[in-house]
Amino acid sequence: MADIRTVEIIPTCVPTNPRELAMSVQKIRAFSHTIHLDIDDGIFTPAMTWPYTAAGNFSDVTLQPFAGMDVHVHLMVKEPRDIGIAFSRAGAASVFGHIESFNSSREAEKVIEAWRKSGALEVGLAILLDTPLNVLDPVMGACDFIHIMTIATIGTQGIPYDPRGIERVRELHAKHPNIILSVDGGESEVNIPDIVRAGASRFAVGSAIMKDPDPAVAYARIASAAKAVI
Repeated sequence: MADIRTVEIIPTCVPTNPRELAMSVQKIRAFSHTIHLDIDDGIFTPAMTWPYTAAGNFSDVTLQPFAGMDVHVHLMVKEPRDIGIAFSRAGAASVFGHIESFNSSREAEKVIEAWRKSGALEVGLAILLDTPLNVLDPVMGACDFIHIMTIATIGTQGIPYDPRGIERVRELHAKHPNIILSVDGGESEVNIPDIVRAGASRFAVGSAIMKDPDPAVAYARIASAAKAVI
């Protein structure tokens, strides 16, 4: 059977403050209509990014700087419900928090549904590298996609890719072949072909694009490497 997946490469922005956010958006919109936002609350991860102004406290959410772009919001936060609703209402294309942030699968389902009702076009869950995949089983039906981390620690760009992620992608794809698998952490044109073969189709790429002297060229190179496998 032919592989009919559509591979997506989504450049990552880590908006440490409004000024850096604006600069990153300007750079990314020159070559991509999609953007992945890493949102950190200073609690779930030691980092803190816009729109958080203090650990656990965030300011008003607006996506006006991203006009014309599809914004994918990765909530690396301890309490994802309210900020996820804020981003959903602001017009985010997708909103997803971490399964590790919830006390139960029922709580996760209720929050995901709240995001969907608030306007997010897609909703999902992310999972850390060392969290057993079977914790996702009760909530798979509520998700449009699953976001798999392929680095050992989160909250900082540039952490090396961990090849253990390959088997996790392969295992989840085998169990749930019809759900979108998104991958995040250390991807480059070197390792992306193997991850696509394992079953992933969406990639949040940070350092390999944003730290390249020519981000547009890097984006094109990575996209080409990924799509060549399909």
